[in-house]
This record gives sequence, structure tokens and C-alpha cells, in this order.
Amino acid sequence: MRKNWHSLREFETLRAVISAGSTTAAARRLGISQSAVSRSVSQLEGRIGQMLFVREQGRMQPTAEALALNENLDPLFDALSSIDGAHWKSSPQHPLRVAAPPTLAHRFLVRSVSSFLKANPDRIVSLEICTSDDLIGGIMDERFDLGLTGADMTRAGLKLIPYRLSKGVFILPKGHELTKHDVLRPEHFDGVDFVALTRRHAARSKLDQLFAEAGVSPRIVVETATSVAACEFVRNGLGVTLTNPFPLISGPDEDIVVRPFQPEIAYRTSFAVSARRPPSVTARDFMRHIRLSTPKSNLWEPA
Repeated sequence: MRKNWHSLREFETLRAVISAGSTTAAARRLGISQSAVSRSVSQLEGRIGQMLFVREQGRMQPTAEALALNENLDPLFDALSSIDGAHWKSSPQHPLRVAAPPTLAHRFLVRSVSSFLKANPDRIVSLEICTSDDLIGGIMDERFDLGLTGADMTRAGLKLIPYRLSKGVFILPKGHELTKHDVLRPEHFDGVDFVALTRRHAARSKLDQLFAEAGVSPRIVVETATSVAACEFVRNGLGVTLTNPFPLISGPDEDIVVRPFQPEIAYRTSFAVSARRPPSVTARDFMRHIRLSTPKSNLWEPA
């Protein structure tokens, strides 16, 4: 009876294509040709009788069978790592590559990274500031080990770990006419000067829908890509804005007034990690540090 042997190179190629997302990137990682990668994948598919990848929007998306096989291979590669000196295991001297969009990075993560490194002087952290789309792509391509994002999406190879829940609030300049209301509603904003986030933000679409349903039209005076910039425009008297209070609003502020909004617009902040490999020891330690050191507020709660 012929035994259905598989080569270690086929398994290495499978894991490389899953993590890199393309045969070209996998070939660079393995130091072989793209045709050799494609041939190795085809041979493995032929041996096991299963399709392992489908091409979607220029990327090689692993099938459920590929992900299951990859998970079963973890013990094999863990054993090989121990045998040859664990050269690819996580080490305190390997930088933890963290990514976050500007608001979370500047207003929260800089403090968190600083306190983590003071408590763990043997660790190294590399902080990348980017859009949530770039963050997600970097996690899937293994350019980043850990992300912090407000994006809520489902992608093959991506795992979101809920961290914080919050509800949208309106930020008003001191003395604004809407400060007389304890709770703000869509009907309050007809003709009101408004600082809006750009349309790529999910909360912008939700708010536009609520305004349309209420038959009101705020006067948009400026659009901006970040919540930090929107709040600064409010401080300078350009109008009002809706924002996620985490992490921007942590206490009283003499220049602005905060009001709840109904109906509620929910925000969720999550850790983003690869679904294809477990977080490193340093990544787990950093997530634990963030959870334990996050200040308490009545504007947000643990997820």
C-alpha cells in the first residue's frame, strides 16, 4: 500500500502562504521562487484531496480545511522550534510591534507603552501609527503583532478581542445653546454648525441616517479624519461633534461640555491579533497591563 507522505517543505509553504496572503510574499519569506510555492501548494492539495486556498481580491484566502490543517501543524513546528534552539520563539529582546490609529495612539497608547516599559525594562515596543485598514492588513501580513482599533470587521486570519465598550457623546463649546439640554437627540441639530468625521467612519453613516430619519440637516462646517481634530475644532468654536469618549474624554474640561446622545451609538474598542498564531508572551503581558491600568470612567466599561 502506498503511503501518503507529505514533505516538511509543503507544510512550511502552507503556513507561509496563510500568513503572507500571497504566493509572491510567501516566496520571498521562504527564499524560493513563486512557481515553487504554487507547485508545493498544488502537490499538498493533491495529496490530501482538499482545496486549501481561494483567490479573493488579489489575496490567497485560506479555506476552512487549510486553517484546520495549519492548527494541527502547530505542535510539529513547536517541536522543531525546541529542537533547533527556538530561534523563532518570542523573546523579550524581540520588539513587540504594536499598531493603532492616531486617536488611540496619541491619547492612550503612548502612556500605556511608557508605563509598561517602566515596569518591564527588558522589553522593547515598536509603536506604529496608521489607519485601522492598514492595521488590519499589517496584522494579517504579520508586520504587526498586536493592534488596538475601533474598527469592527470580520476577516479570515484576524481575531478581535473586545476590550472597551462606550456610547457616543456630543462635545459642545462652553456656552453653546444646546448645553441647556441634558440629553441631545437628532431633532436638536437642524441648522446647527457641525464638525463631522469623514464618511469612512461607521459612526458618521449611522448619524447621517438618524438625522435623515428625523428630517433635520445640520450645517457641516468642516470634515476631518480623526476624533482628536474634531474635538479641537469644537474647542475653537467651529461647532459641535459626536465622538467616542474613549479615550478622549476622561474627566471635566473647562473648554467643552459633554452631553449624552439618544438613540445610543455604540462603540467597541478591541485588540487585534492574528487568528493563525497565538499572541506572544510579550503581547499577552501588554494586553494584561492595558486592561489593569486603564482608568475607570462612567463613559466607558470593560467589554
